[in-house]
Amino acid sequence: MSDRVILHCDLNNFYASAECVSHSEWKDVPLAVCGDPNKRHGVVLAKNELAKKAGIKTGDVIWQARQKAPNLLVVPPHFDMYMSYSKQMFKLYNDYTDMVEPFGADECWLDVTGSQKIFGDGKQIADLIRERVKKESGLTCSVGVSFNKVFAKLGSDLKKPDATTVIDRNNFKRLIWGLKADEMLMVGRRTYERLLKLNISTIGELANADPVVLKNHFGVNGLKMKAYANGDDNEPVREAVYSRDVKSIGHGMTAVRDIETVDDARDLIYYLSEKVGARMRKANVRGTLVSVGMRDSALYSIVRQRIMPVPTYSSTEIAENALKVFCDNWNGDPMRTITVSVSKLSGDGPQQLSFFDDGTRNDKLEKLDETLDRLSAKYGNVVHRASLIGKDFIYDKTDAEDFLPFQR
Repeated sequence: MSDRVILHCDLNNFYASAECVSHSEWKDVPLAVCGDPNKRHGVVLAKNELAKKAGIKTGDVIWQARQKAPNLLVVPPHFDMYMSYSKQMFKLYNDYTDMVEPFGADECWLDVTGSQKIFGDGKQIADLIRERVKKESGLTCSVGVSFNKVFAKLGSDLKKPDATTVIDRNNFKRLIWGLKADEMLMVGRRTYERLLKLNISTIGELANADPVVLKNHFGVNGLKMKAYANGDDNEPVREAVYSRDVKSIGHGMTAVRDIETVDDARDLIYYLSEKVGARMRKANVRGTLVSVGMRDSALYSIVRQRIMPVPTYSSTEIAENALKVFCDNWNGDPMRTITVSVSKLSGDGPQQLSFFDDGTRNDKLEKLDETLDRLSAKYGNVVHRASLIGKDFIYDKTDAEDFLPFQR
């Protein structure tokens, strides 16, 4: 059986590149997209190639970035524009295969195994995509070509910008085994620190590590990391799903920067819970099971759940329970994506109360949310939770806008 052919397409310096395309006069100056350019403590969300060459990194605060490049141009983010480009690229990728799996707004995996008879081999398809991206959007794209998702992702990272890198069974040891282990998906910062204590620093050393040692320190994930380092990754490219599961209502977000503190997680969870609660109230359903999905920058994902004592569509009740789930299960690694959903839904009607709760607090919270819904319906989105104002990692979106096709 022949190998799969997997591409990983990564739009180079996406936010900053989109800004430069929309303002051609900015192409020859170092530029950074920042969460709040009017505040000295605003952080760099993205930078163009010139800013990157000056040493500016994502996460730098503005005053640090300007020390590295005094002529740095700082611009605010325009997420509507970025999502428009994302959807345009997603549509382009679908011209080559219907198996397209998004990973954030600027990255996608494509399974083009069945497309080779039409468009050529993996490298040819990758080069076609890069040329079309450049011609049709003005952006550039780096593409990794390999026989699995992990190596395809590594390939797109190896050579930037606007490049195609092929990692196959004949060259993968030479190309990637010398890289630091944290270059590979599933190896986050904390995991890498623990690997270093075991004298494992490179992907090659991880590939050849004692499986017993890895399992003792990392459980089954240790064995999975070793398998990935050896190219044993059978994870399929998942087709983007447009329909919603009617058995649950949820909302997820890939934040514009990693979530690294409980306070940031709390703010994002409350934001997501407000979206979920509003949709539940609109559908006139309550739920008792809250689920929280967490995915870190190494692509490691978990979903954990908690039963709420009383069926509810209160955003506050959902958020408080979701935050407990997060805090009980977070290992401290920076989180890329958080999802909050509620299931075990029931329609309007008498609600069974907990033996330990007379439902008074729940009723008050639900009535407050219903009042806020009426205000929003009449006057627009005029009421905001104070803790969410000015957060530079949360998209300023409304329910009318959807994350699809880049929401998972």
